Amino acid sequence: MTASSAAPAPSEKGAEVGRRIGVGLMYGLWKPRVLGAWRVPATGPVIYAVNHAHNIDGPMVMGVAPRPTHFLIKKEAFVGPLGRFLTGIGQLPVDRHSADRTAIGQALGVLADGGVLGIFPEGTRGEGDFASLRAGLAYFAVRGGAPIVPVAVLGSTDRPGRLIKALPPLRSRVDVVFGDPFDAGDGSGRRTRKVLDEATERIQKQLTAHLENARRLTGR
Repeated sequence: MTASSAAPAPSEKGAEVGRRIGVGLMYGLWKPRVLGAWRVPATGPVIYAVNHAHNIDGPMVMGVAPRPTHFLIKKEAFVGPLGRFLTGIGQLPVDRHSADRTAIGQALGVLADGGVLGIFPEGTRGEGDFASLRAGLAYFAVRGGAPIVPVAVLGSTDRPGRLIKALPPLRSRVDVVFGDPFDAGDGSGRRTRKVLDEATERIQKQLTAHLENARRLTGR
């Protein structure tokens, strides 16, 4: 038995519960403004490629997105009660320092079932500008045959009112901008290193352009 086949499939119902919890938390603590959610395909596999500047980026997208989302989240977060909670709402632990076959299998399973996979292509929280992308996003998009929907989460960077450095000030406006879906592959269906490298370049251009447009649109 492989590692991927041994792992339980993430719960779609759990992800929907997570979405509802996210709605309550995000609208209770901040003031989300959602733009372009209508661009998300209503059915079929989809990958959200989300910039990552704040700790609330994942829960925010999970709460305001039109479809339940299974995020790949660093395995270090899956500890104790929080770990059980994240698993219960359909989220996927991933080892960022190795080729995690279990996480890969689960993520591809989400796409094969026509679900939504959420990825932070920068790998970790940083400037949130898509400047450094990992190849994992291209692999899942090409292998899973899923369009990518770029998502820009833009929160206030002002110091006043900020209780925790990694969070926007409470009750401040947070903009979530969904972009047009696009295909990362070259249409050949091949998954060679060259194809994935070229796909990563295309993805970075698309995500950077979306982020620039989102900033113009929101004044951020």
